[in-house]
Amino acid sequence: MDEYRPMMSAERAACLREWQERAYRRGRRARQDVTYLGCELVIPPGVMPITPVSNLLGQAVLNEVGAGERVLDMGTGSGVNAILAASQGASVLAVDINPDAVTTARNNVRRNGFEDLVEVRENDVFGAVEGAFDLIVFDPPFRWFRPRDSFEMASTDENYAAMTRFFGEARTHLTPGGRMLVFFGTTGDLAYLLHLAEGAGFSHTVLAERESGDDAYFTYRMSLSAPRPSRGRGRLR
Repeated sequence: MDEYRPMMSAERAACLREWQERAYRRGRRARQDVTYLGCELVIPPGVMPITPVSNLLGQAVLNEVGAGERVLDMGTGSGVNAILAASQGASVLAVDINPDAVTTARNNVRRNGFEDLVEVRENDVFGAVEGAFDLIVFDPPFRWFRPRDSFEMASTDENYAAMTRFFGEARTHLTPGGRMLVFFGTTGDLAYLLHLAEGAGFSHTVLAERESGDDAYFTYRMSLSAPRPSRGRGRLR
């Protein structure tokens, strides 16, 4: 496994650490009840909420997934991307290490009527995942700090251990011609994520991007072969 060293200036790394500290001190948010891309979601504190940039990945899932495909939603959180994939006719395995997220995802899958298409499991990276998938959806924690509790599990991955394992093992869980949708931004170590992806043999194409203040967020399609055209409406702005 690669030893993690930030691929950014010390000043930028310190800014991100302070940003995380401010977010932690603000404490847990209220429960979120939201309609998002046709999904009805209830998201408690401690599980990743829907954010102003969530649709960069959510819309890509709707554009990318084909009926009958097998999809893995890695780090499912509220279950939203698993539900979106199922709405396109895919069979989905949704996994998360956070027990609160697993419970939330199961409840949201049931709320939206996709119990027959989505299975939710508690899982650490690929530990409880068998077989290969046509599409893997991955929305990893952005920062490399150690989570202090379940509240931080959605946003921090100590030394990017889980992300490193993901890219090291992902190819064995893709069908021939399989691909991945990966969401990340400059509020994490984006250069390191791309370093891991390229080191594992994945090419990448930007499907969606958005600037927010001084930061930017991206949805990538990654594959072990040449990138292919999008089935959907392409890049979001």
